[in-house]
Amino acid sequence: MSDLPNRASLTELPLILAGPILRRTTPQSVTVWVALQAACRVELRVLATADNGNQIGESLLLGSRETIALGTHLHIIAVTATSEGSVELATDRVYAYDLTFSDGDGQIPDRSLQQAMSAPNIPHERISYFAHGYPTFVLPSSQLCDLRIVHGSCRKPHGEGFDALSILDSLLAESADLPSQRPQQLFLTGDQIYGDDVADPLLWAASHLGETLLGWTERLPVRNGRLRQIEYRLATEFAPGLRAEIATRQAGFTAGLRDRRKKVTSHLFSLGEYLAVYLLACSPACWPQLWPSGRAVTKDRQVAKQWNRDIAHLQKFVEGLGRVRRALANIPMYTIFDDHDVSDDWNLNQAWCLRVLGKPLGKQVVQNALLAYAIFQGWGNTPDRFEAGTSGGKLLAAAQKWSLSRGTDLAAQLEIARWVGMPQSDSRTGLPKFTLDGEVAILDRDPEALVWHYTIGSSCHEVVVLDTRTWRGYHLDRSPIDPPMLLSPTAFERQLIAPLQAKSPTATPVATFIVAPTNLFGLKIIDLIHQWSLERNRVFATDVGDAWNIHTPALAQLITTLFAHRDTVVVLSGDI
Repeated sequence: MSDLPNRASLTELPLILAGPILRRTTPQSVTVWVALQAACRVELRVLATADNGNQIGESLLLGSRETIALGTHLHIIAVTATSEGSVELATDRVYAYDLTFSDGDGQIPDRSLQQAMSAPNIPHERISYFAHGYPTFVLPSSQLCDLRIVHGSCRKPHGEGFDALSILDSLLAESADLPSQRPQQLFLTGDQIYGDDVADPLLWAASHLGETLLGWTERLPVRNGRLRQIEYRLATEFAPGLRAEIATRQAGFTAGLRDRRKKVTSHLFSLGEYLAVYLLACSPACWPQLWPSGRAVTKDRQVAKQWNRDIAHLQKFVEGLGRVRRALANIPMYTIFDDHDVSDDWNLNQAWCLRVLGKPLGKQVVQNALLAYAIFQGWGNTPDRFEAGTSGGKLLAAAQKWSLSRGTDLAAQLEIARWVGMPQSDSRTGLPKFTLDGEVAILDRDPEALVWHYTIGSSCHEVVVLDTRTWRGYHLDRSPIDPPMLLSPTAFERQLIAPLQAKSPTATPVATFIVAPTNLFGLKIIDLIHQWSLERNRVFATDVGDAWNIHTPALAQLITTLFAHRDTVVVLSGDI
């Protein structure tokens, strides 16, 4: 591929644009996520193995599903295989899986996983650690001493250095045929992509890629300065490196406040941009081989130099993507968002909600980010919530309908807002509505909207994954910039107490892992900085309100609740 995919060069790409990524995996079911450039029915088979994974055996689990069309050339699926009988997968054994792709009408021969990943001008990628070529996995060990969990967060393509996630490939390669020693679960706990702090060349690539795959360009609501009326402009009108003003003033985002303008010069806006960045983060297939030089993009010498530096960092990132892709195909992955998956400071406090969700552009960008999260992350975390007739199933249907209309179907757009949990807006002020939850206010979301928290467990451990972004409790008697409750009373009950009470700790020795994307305990120096910043109303630059320990009663309640129900607790916490 000489440059970014366009409708002519898409034929040079394999059917699979990203994936396969192994997602929620239990003894009864296995889910695999893939992104394709054409509509397909995808069949998933989970296979037994012998000789610790070296020999393929009989089919144990089976499932199939049709892809959903997010664009003319972007079709996504999370397909789940289950047993029709009483077969259950066991611990301490290696299992394999295969995917088959059919066009539905039988006019094109079915393609295997290897065929779907291949293209004439694309180097062959090994997706397996075995000679048979199938990706493999193991369930968590039945013994706590043999449990192997990998944890990470925050992945920025233009960050300096190499992509540390590629180390996982080495760990898996060294232990692929050792069920009790190979990594068994991967938890990525926030900032899998960055909606803000996007390198200018990355936005250039994502903008072209998203427009090509969707087949249309989104129109974004912006306010006319003179007439103060809303007008709609194509996302492509806002070029890389020139978005700071609109991101801060028109969308209300806070990442660029207080001399941090560079953080939002290429903020993602459109759904296509968010989807494209996800694709680029997990697969080498859609990256350009040739980039425009800084001199070709701008006459500003400093900007041109930074453009070239960013390209060098991005190319280093791409070097490890083949290894990352193989790793993600061979270990069950579980994720949860933090703020950057949408934008820096997302829902940090009530002031942020009023500032961003009260602006048409800000609200649309947040909705785009949440829809992209649902498709690329949430679906695989909880595939049962995306079956037909569920909130997630209705979201997928609305997303298809909205994309098919090229972004013009207002009813479908409102359905998307409903199912991803966007708050209602006050018809008079345009500000987001809040509702009471005990003594605090929470964003007024539809009661049937998708929830993002979840649990996953085994015979020796359980993992409780918290959503500390969309269920915050804002104190009505305090300033809008004051730190909120990270979990409102209802959220605390549903996300923490209910799962802890659902399983008796005396039934089996259990280690409980709590995934809290923002950190439980901070360094003393950071706590002092937060307090200093809060006293001066400078909360956005230092994430004041994201740490549990800035709100002592909430921290005390969390710790008391955990140890009232469990003896062994491990907290996988965040990045600040």
